[in-house]
Amino acid sequence: MNKYLIVSKEILPDYFDKVIEARELLEQGKVKNISEAVKKVGISRSTYYKYKDFVFAPSKESHGKRALISVVLEHTQGSLSNVLNYISSVNGNILTINQNIPMNNSATVIIFMEVIHMTLSVEEAIEEINHLENVINCKLMSIE
Repeated sequence: MNKYLIVSKEILPDYFDKVIEARELLEQGKVKNISEAVKKVGISRSTYYKYKDFVFAPSKESHGKRALISVVLEHTQGSLSNVLNYISSVNGNILTINQNIPMNNSATVIIFMEVIHMTLSVEEAIEEINHLENVINCKLMSIE
């Protein structure tokens, strides 16, 4: 069983962000001690100590190099091409594509790609793909 999960912070309590913020204040020398850091971000010392070794924000170095995304497309000519061209335009590198046979006027496409050189985050790219014409849904399945 995996020890870690990728979870959207939208569903997590805000004190996780505040623990990370307090740690960054300490690391950057913007505060003198933990008491000052937690007071500045608005959490208790006990909350900081409880989560400080378990909550981390990804850094540039720790972002994944490859991502697996699922895209549901309308069965329309050029739909997949638009997605692939967009990924290429933000420096994503397609490694493999698996496309299901279209059913009910839509098809699911699984794209495995390198993301290390992308000009924006994977999350931002997925948001943009969701706004492309003929895209029904795009979501991140895995990142490594």
